[in-house]
Amino acid sequence: MFEEMRNRRAARRITPGDGRPLRRFRWWQLPYRSLFYLRLPDGGGGQAVYAVDVRRGQDQTSAQARADLYLDGRHHARSRLPAAFPVPGGTVEVRLSRFGLRRCHYVTTKGTEQPLVPDRDSAEGRRAHLDRAHPALSRGIGALSLTALVASPAVLAAQIVEHITAVPAVAERVGALTSPVHFSAAGNAVLTLITLSAATERALRLRYNRLLDGTAG
Repeated sequence: MFEEMRNRRAARRITPGDGRPLRRFRWWQLPYRSLFYLRLPDGGGGQAVYAVDVRRGQDQTSAQARADLYLDGRHHARSRLPAAFPVPGGTVEVRLSRFGLRRCHYVTTKGTEQPLVPDRDSAEGRRAHLDRAHPALSRGIGALSLTALVASPAVLAAQIVEHITAVPAVAERVGALTSPVHFSAAGNAVLTLITLSAATERALRLRYNRLLDGTAG
């Protein structure tokens, strides 16, 4: 019942497309545009090509946040985010995070799911190409991103707790706590940039964890 209600809400967010052609991905769109593809049987022995075009950096809670669906190169539908486009055999689900795409997956009626394929020239496509061409390097980058997201909030939290417990009234109640790591203002700024970069790198791979990525910003 919950799934049916969610699908009805998603359907109300969809409007028909206007048939305009899908624009080719350009290099200057790397910072803000995501483009993904899905190939499905068209029922006549061929394949239909669906494309999801979405701008990163939108506020998903805003009524203006949109994703566009193209079919065989023509604008097929538009939806407010989060989006769930009905396609043959299931739906294409699109959700944003603060750092990119949280989700762009094809979910079948049987419950199986798969991520869509990013355009080769997009930031997500370039990251996927790196993974295929240099898997060891890719795994290393992924491990560094994960480590940064685990360690950085802990370091910042320890420093915040130290400042709070330095207040005499608080120290009298809980005692003064000392952070094992201290950074200057510049050091904390660098640490924040590392955390944001790590979250962005994970978003390029459609990796999302509420505890890690949801608190990175």
